[in-house]
Amino acid sequence: MKSLHLICVGKLKDAHLEAVEHDYLKRLINPPLQIHEVRASAENKEAEAEAILKKLKDLGEGGLHRVAMTEWGKRYTSIDFAQYTEKLIEKPSKIVFLIAGAEGFHDNVLSQCQDRLSLSELTFPHKLARILLVEQLYRAQTLRMGHPYHN
Repeated sequence: MKSLHLICVGKLKDAHLEAVEHDYLKRLINPPLQIHEVRASAENKEAEAEAILKKLKDLGEGGLHRVAMTEWGKRYTSIDFAQYTEKLIEKPSKIVFLIAGAEGFHDNVLSQCQDRLSLSELTFPHKLARILLVEQLYRAQTLRMGHPYHN
């Protein structure tokens, strides 16, 4: 079965945020989402880039569709995001969403991404962006399945 991947810099370190994320992750089954946390020196974009690129290599670089979550990315409504993810899921490649640390992505990472998406015109701490992305992936799943969650 196909799975989605999320590579994010840092850990949540907050039991409340972990509980919210876990709740969505256990509901997100079509396809499931695997989270890969990478550690890097605080506010060091080069170190973060190296950690992210290493994790991408571990996932099998060749067959990956990389999506950088960045404030400069394309914005979707939840319904459009569900359609976007449905098209991605139909492709044979693994889908990997990327969330950088507080300093954002290094150009070495962005240059390897096929897409750049934004969750909002607002700026969020990367830990909240992670929760928002997981929730939107779950919402997209419910929309594809005709589940009433979106209402």
